[in-house]
Amino acid sequence: MDDEPANSRNETPHERADRNWGDLLQELRVSQTGVQILAGFLISLPFQSRFDDLDAFQKQWYLGVLGLALLTVGVILSPVAIHRLMFQGGAKPQIVAAAHVLTGLALALIALLLASSAFLVVDVVIDRTVAAVAGLGVLTVLMVLLVLVPHVVASRARSGSRENTFH
Repeated sequence: MDDEPANSRNETPHERADRNWGDLLQELRVSQTGVQILAGFLISLPFQSRFDDLDAFQKQWYLGVLGLALLTVGVILSPVAIHRLMFQGGAKPQIVAAAHVLTGLALALIALLLASSAFLVVDVVIDRTVAAVAGLGVLTVLMVLLVLVPHVVASRARSGSRENTFH
């Protein structure tokens, strides 16, 4: 949840929770904008003239992608809803802990959303086989960027490595 050892900043638990909450909100703001734009775009697709050209599989896949986009928006917004409900209730550490978990879930959903969106687009433009390769490729790249790279950085930080570049 935090990238520094306990008490390295000489802050109280409440100050630490406030700082962590601010950090989480910044992360959510970055992801929220892109996901909401994609969801809005997906919502508008059935109103486009070419939408009727999609086959039954593509329409069903589209509905799944749309549902995933809306679920992702909901997960990204949920820490704010938790904060609203518990505002000034003295539970900031619990709010931060819940937001931390939900932010991780949001990142996983974003990876699935982007990969499934890539599959849909490539399926419409080229074919289903190439779409499967593209979707798996996008998912693989995102797993590297969203899972492997952060774990490598965290491992280096834990080991005290001062190396700040990837070789």
